[in-house]
Amino acid sequence: MVSHVGAAFPHSFFLVFSKAAPCEGKVKMNYNFDRVIDRRNTDSVKYMVVPGMQPGTLPLWVADMDFPAPECVTRALVEKSRHGIFGYSRSGEDYFQALYHWYDRRFGWKVKEEWLIQTPGVVNAVNIALQAFTREGDHVIIQEPVYYPFAGSIRQSGRQVVVSQLSYDDGHYTMDFQDFEKKILDNQVKLYILCNPHNPIGRVWTKEELTQVGEICLRHGVTVVSDEIHQDFVYPGHRHQVFADISPALAEISVTCTAPSKTFNLAGLQISNIFIPNERLRTQYMEEMRRRGYTPPGIMGIVACRAAYTGGEDWLEALKVYLKGNIDFVRGYLASRLPMIRLVEPEGTYLIWLDCASLGMPGEDLDKFILKKARLWLDGGTMFGAGGDGFQRINIACPRSVLEKALDQLYEAVQGL
Repeated sequence: MVSHVGAAFPHSFFLVFSKAAPCEGKVKMNYNFDRVIDRRNTDSVKYMVVPGMQPGTLPLWVADMDFPAPECVTRALVEKSRHGIFGYSRSGEDYFQALYHWYDRRFGWKVKEEWLIQTPGVVNAVNIALQAFTREGDHVIIQEPVYYPFAGSIRQSGRQVVVSQLSYDDGHYTMDFQDFEKKILDNQVKLYILCNPHNPIGRVWTKEELTQVGEICLRHGVTVVSDEIHQDFVYPGHRHQVFADISPALAEISVTCTAPSKTFNLAGLQISNIFIPNERLRTQYMEEMRRRGYTPPGIMGIVACRAAYTGGEDWLEALKVYLKGNIDFVRGYLASRLPMIRLVEPEGTYLIWLDCASLGMPGEDLDKFILKKARLWLDGGTMFGAGGDGFQRINIACPRSVLEKALDQLYEAVQGL
């Protein structure tokens, strides 16, 4: 066995499944995503109180969900806790088999055990890749507006950020391939950080789009770090394409970053699964991990990931139905009560992108208005880089009653303008 550790419109929604749910064994399973759980005073980053925050402020910012993990996960963690020994750990063959069957069944991607490396998270994985595949002063390209730790990680590592801004037209985003290739040539770019599905705009890039951007990278010797952490949240009419699975050539230049954290609300357990088919790149990556003194993953992350991928699929499918209902609710609410705010139609993720340009406020003023007047803690668009001004990102992975309250507060604030 190969080591994986741096070396080797209903307002109320209550869904009942008639078939057996793996999380509960051979019984009928009820999933109630409408239940509101108080997360205050639980050491939650999402619900921390910051200076100047108004009473009644709703936190819908950071990408964790207000739903408990599937019962199969909590049961596995409780059983491990009762064992009572939490020493150094290493995942086994059953862990890899859980990953293999998940990716094969959902995406048709057949991973190999030797490709797998575990890290504490995808941001950590991106930072390792920056150190492993580039040198100080090298240029790294991203497509803004995009997940803001990408630019932060590039700058903090002494590399240079190159931005190929996504094109926004009539509520839809596309890649500017001509600009992308020109920026690579002009700056001798060494590394590309791809976000698919894209955070915050919600695009699920098509195979044709990914093929075109991948061919540009192949022509110019650019390594691709593909953040696919939101791959399990893709809505009807769209399909997630694993970048590395498009062709053997693209697999050879790819580092694919995945995790159960977004899918099953496990971010605090700090485990991600990184796949690197190219042996040379994989060796460079592991050498960088050793330089950092990285130790094996925690046992609870291993236990939770294995349990989620073997028993949590029915829960996930029910959750996606609920989230689709939340998107429909937001769309309808904006159309009827807040038509000056536009929903950028999400193809994936549970983070939706709101076009607030018609409110006529520059970024900082808009952020203050949302926080102080609407009493909502969202992620302001400017933090996502070029093209983010005038937008807000909102996390809809919450009970619908909470989402409705948030929109009501936004409506009241806008009415007061």
